[in-house]
Amino acid sequence: MPTIEGVRRALADHRPEEREAQMRAAVAMILRPNAAGDSDVLLIERASREGDPWSGHMAFPGGRQSPLDPEPRITAERETLEEVGLDLRPAELLGRLGDLEGRQAGKRVGLVISAFVYHLPEPPPLVVASHEVESAFWVPLPELLDPARHVDYRFGHELGSLTMPGIRVGSADPHVVWGLTYRFLETFLALLGQPLPARWDPRTAIE
Repeated sequence: MPTIEGVRRALADHRPEEREAQMRAAVAMILRPNAAGDSDVLLIERASREGDPWSGHMAFPGGRQSPLDPEPRITAERETLEEVGLDLRPAELLGRLGDLEGRQAGKRVGLVISAFVYHLPEPPPLVVASHEVESAFWVPLPELLDPARHVDYRFGHELGSLTMPGIRVGSADPHVVWGLTYRFLETFLALLGQPLPARWDPRTAIE
């Protein structure tokens, strides 16, 4: 995997697509160094809540932009502090990924999400401080590139079921990263010259 300096260079040369939208949200992709010489990325498991279209999903810390937030970056930083207790003001902002359109069961919902990448060399312990978050943990970036962890993830919706690419993360109780977070990771790793492996055999799809 590239070093933080490699990430810094890749994002410095990146020109992210910024989309106009009536509704906006922002997330923080936070990197920290690990003992193996690689980097970990922070993921959260969203709490299961009725009426939340992303209930139970794996995600980056973040949320909807408040009218009091002057820009999406401030939203990402505010939500990160509220959700996992990490203050990103002293962190290094490495760059911004292109905006993505949020979807619910494949349908457009009129929401655009911005992602900002940070380097936090010595983060304090995580504190799940929001009812919107079930858990939070660090995942080594090389783990995301392991073909054995890539699956086709099936989920149900009003028209039947859809199958999307996903990545198992964690060990004792693995979760699956898919959807919007998968797309942001796909963009980020491609910028580093580390494209995600081809999708898993559909016969191994999981519910």
